[in-house]
Amino acid sequence: MIVIREATAHDRGAVWEIFHAVVAGGDTYVFDPATPRDEAIAYWFQADARTYVAEHDGRVVGTYFLKPNRPGLGGHVANAAFMVSPSARGLGVGRAMGEHALDEARRLGYRAMQFNFVVSTNTAAVRLWERLGFAVVGTLPGAFRHSSLGFVDAYVMFRTL
Repeated sequence: MIVIREATAHDRGAVWEIFHAVVAGGDTYVFDPATPRDEAIAYWFQADARTYVAEHDGRVVGTYFLKPNRPGLGGHVANAAFMVSPSARGLGVGRAMGEHALDEARRLGYRAMQFNFVVSTNTAAVRLWERLGFAVVGTLPGAFRHSSLGFVDAYVMFRTL
């Protein structure tokens, strides 16, 4: 069973471990694989974001944050970022967090959700977001420098709530 809850300061170590493992491959996130812990934690626990963790068998195996995509007059559209521990892939953690994020966004009064930069070669993520009702509304040609494939496209994905 996957339990999703708001993250606490106690979760920062587990979030760092997931962040570090995910960005190390240089294939799904724009972060430099050498991003220092303090920078990663500051980004993931931004003041304007709500950060969550997913637990499986009492262990933190995923994390996401939810925040306004833009300030002010664009603040009704949510943005989110998700990371799943490589050791927990295939357990449904990403889908559970995606569904949770959509419910939380609705609860918080957002009218839509937008992902600004989904790497096109991250087919598992693209497929998941499409299954959860997102559509590719824009393509950023060659916007991501993949560690092994070179320059690949990134997608902007969107759905109403």
